[in-house]
Amino acid sequence: MALLFSALRVLLGLFFAASGAVKLTDRLSGDVHRQLKSQFVEFADVFPTKEFGYKPDPKRYLEIVGWIEVVAGLLLAFGPQILQEISNFVLTVVMIGAIYTLLVLKEPIAMCAPATVCLGLLLLLNVRGRGRGAKSKSE
Repeated sequence: MALLFSALRVLLGLFFAASGAVKLTDRLSGDVHRQLKSQFVEFADVFPTKEFGYKPDPKRYLEIVGWIEVVAGLLLAFGPQILQEISNFVLTVVMIGAIYTLLVLKEPIAMCAPATVCLGLLLLLNVRGRGRGAKSKSE
């Protein structure tokens, strides 16, 4: 079972790293990158801090999310356990933000599915990690 969770962690981390890389450059998929650039204009419009007078620049917002996904994804896949846990938390926050954004924009539920699945897998890894830590303390 541990091998299954390790494989899930590596695959999920690589998925996030690839997803972030597509946000950072148009060399991997120009069409997807252009689509993301236009979507992040809408995402910036509903950013939670807008209520406090701060609206992020869509281009910078896209870059920051891209770098967070690349770095946290690689750390989730290949980092030491403490950095895996931190990156899991960071990616969980990013996925909650993605779901929030899509819901505020009243996007179809199908648009929320990828972020929801990723969030569920991150939470599964988190619960698995906590269970493993509690088990080793009691042994």
